[in-house]
Parts: sequence; structure tokens; C-alpha cells
Amino acid sequence: MLYFIAFVNKIRMAGETCYPSGHRQGCDEALQDAGLRNGQKGVIVSDTVLYDQDGHVVTITYHRPERMNAINGQMREELNAAWLRFRDDTDAWVAILTGAGRAFCAGADIREGGAAGTFAGTFWEKPTINSFESGLELFKPTIAAINGPCLGYGVTAVSFCDFVIASQRATFGFPEVRLGVPTIVGAIRMPQRLAWADAMELLLIGEPVDAERARAMGLVWKVVPHDDLMAEARHLADRLCQAAPLAVRTTKEVAVRSRTLPWVEAVRFGETMRLVAGSTADAAEGRAAARDKRPPHWQGK
Repeated sequence: MLYFIAFVNKIRMAGETCYPSGHRQGCDEALQDAGLRNGQKGVIVSDTVLYDQDGHVVTITYHRPERMNAINGQMREELNAAWLRFRDDTDAWVAILTGAGRAFCAGADIREGGAAGTFAGTFWEKPTINSFESGLELFKPTIAAINGPCLGYGVTAVSFCDFVIASQRATFGFPEVRLGVPTIVGAIRMPQRLAWADAMELLLIGEPVDAERARAMGLVWKVVPHDDLMAEARHLADRLCQAAPLAVRTTKEVAVRSRTLPWVEAVRFGETMRLVAGSTADAAEGRAAARDKRPPHWQGK
């Protein structure tokens, strides 16, 4: 089987000129620059990425099935634009990431040099945290729906998702070492997610593991029949949308940031975030709904 790998994970975001959160114009321009265009029924399409919004749930789909969704420069720019759109759209609360065809993502396309994207900066001063796979800050919930082989860049993307649901056909691996190059983001992320020996099994041996082995490692949350994959992911997304979106994002941000903070600083940060979230319209709505014994109507405000 031909492995498409990511052996350089320093890439330039298509949306690097995007405006701050809450300002859509800049992100819309980034989408246009990346070649994305509006389609019907909430779908924004490009040659390599599908962006489908249904209610508050967005599905982002790797869309190079003829290349097993291997990431080339064009897909990198369009993926970055799609994630920025999701991040900055106040009506988008949960994202599902999946692949078209028989693969989830086969890593970087080695037929195009393996470096998925163009690179700004000098030899050393290249941007690094500039894509979802390399740790773009995103506190909205994300779900990976793994429909087939997931390699290299695909696995690093999965490592940043909050929930990983795998088809029984899914496999996972970092084949880089068998092609003579290291994986960098994977080497950083896997020991944070998995027990040491499990992480080293993926990183140092270079062989793929099946969905059940990935679940036993802790990389996968749930394994489901292939035909049930997207329904399971959507059901989870709908459950997440029942909660107040700003409260969800606040909770996730505290969970993420507190992992590297001393206890007192973590508690102080969390209590500050509690005050911020408690002053929102959604917090007032939650109290009113509980008092009136009715379902809340969240607005993300």
C-alpha cells in the first residue's frame, strides 16, 4: 500500500490575514482566496474540501478520494480556510471531520513533494502553529469520524479532536520512519494522548494499527459499524448542541489550558472564566429556563 506522509509539518495558513473572531469579512475573503465557493443546502465546496453546515453542526470533508485524501498544497490552504470559517462563525457550534471515499486521510501527498503547502519565512523562522493539525487554538467541540485509513497528517488532526469515532474499517499509523523521515507534531502529540509504549508503537515501528487496537490505546473513543459512522457522529454533535455553546467553549478552554498550569493558577484562571461566561446572555437564559421549567434557547451570546 502506498503511504502518503507528512514529513514537514510547518505550513502557511491560507487564512493568515483573517480578521479576529467575530469578524466574518476577513474569513470570507480567505475562503475566496482558497477557492471555496458557496453551494446549495449550506454546502461550501472546493476542489479538495467540502464544508457543509446543517443547523449548528459543520461537517468538514477531505475531498481528494482519487488520492486517498492525501493533502497537497491546495488542500492545505482550503482546509485552513474551512477551519477558520468554523472558528469564527457564531452559528457554528460543533465540527465533524471526515473523509470522502475509502480513506480518511493518507497524510501528505508525496507525489507533490510531501510538504503540504508553501512556506513563508526563513529556514528557521517558519510558522508552525498554523493549522488545525499543528494546534490551532479552537475551543468549539470537534469530532473525528474515521471512515478508513488515517495516516500522518490525518492522525495528528485526530489527536486534536475531542471525540474520535472510528469505522471498523479504519486504520491508524505514522509511516514516516519507514521512509526515512521523522514525524514531529505526532511525536509531540502522541505521548500527550497515549501511554508511552502505545505512542512509541505508532511512532517508531511505522506499521498501521486497526480500529480496535487504536481504541485500546486510547486514540479512538468508540468503534462502530462502517455504515453507522456518520449517524453516530451526528448524534453526538446534536447532543453537544443541547448545551450552551459559550459554556462548552469556556469549559474546554479551561480543560486545555489548565493542563500546563500549576494548581493555584489553574483554579484562578478557571474562576475568572466562570465570571466571564456567567455574564453572558446564554447564562441568563439558562437560569430563566430552569426557573420557568422549559428548555433553554441558546444563542451563543
